[in-house]
Amino acid sequence: MTRERWREIRALIERDIMDGVLEPGARLPTEPELATQYEAGRHTIRRAIAELAKEGHLSVEQGRGTFVQPRPMIDYPIGRRTRLRRNLGAQGIDVTSEPFGADRIPAEGRVARMLNLSEGSPVIASRRLSHADGVPVSFGTLYHDAERFPDIAERRIGLGSVSAVYRSYGIEDYLRGQTQIHARPARSEEARRLRQHPDMPVLVVRALDRELDGTPLAYGQVIWSAARVRFSINIDDEDAG
Repeated sequence: MTRERWREIRALIERDIMDGVLEPGARLPTEPELATQYEAGRHTIRRAIAELAKEGHLSVEQGRGTFVQPRPMIDYPIGRRTRLRRNLGAQGIDVTSEPFGADRIPAEGRVARMLNLSEGSPVIASRRLSHADGVPVSFGTLYHDAERFPDIAERRIGLGSVSAVYRSYGIEDYLRGQTQIHARPARSEEARRLRQHPDMPVLVVRALDRELDGTPLAYGQVIWSAARVRFSINIDDEDAG
């Protein structure tokens, strides 16, 4: 048996995934069963599975098994008006999100500068995890001036979208003022929340939203699975997103 046998097995399993023989969510046979099926050692099977997981094809869940990972590739345009639900809804993707905490904290460093606040001024840090067709695609934190938006976390739970929350404060429209994107290795907590292999990278998106008169509205840092989103910059599109 060649030393590169794991590559052959990886390719065979990937082909079954791409051809629909192994459907999204399907549980793979156990490691010993795969070893018998492909007439290979367990170390070879383990290497092939690990590589497929790194590429986002499989999800290895401790104590449950290995599953075919749904991989929605989202086209996410970033323009003057960038809205998560509008971006994904236009592609027929069901968007859901869940809060996992909100705190009133002192603004430090970049957060204070971006929101034009003094160091130590109170801000509301709201954290949410977003799904596309049931698959986690991003999570992050959105910061707002606590003096201006003291109950924004509660309103978000009740109203759902950020746009609806802003309208409840009398803000009918807002624009994307700045977007920065960079890639880096995923941290263990990020990989766990996104249900991706620890070796798969993430995209870090830092963004500032402003009112039409330029007043800072919100600053956010969102972690996206690099295997599930493709960003495009539409600087001339008034209604991108």
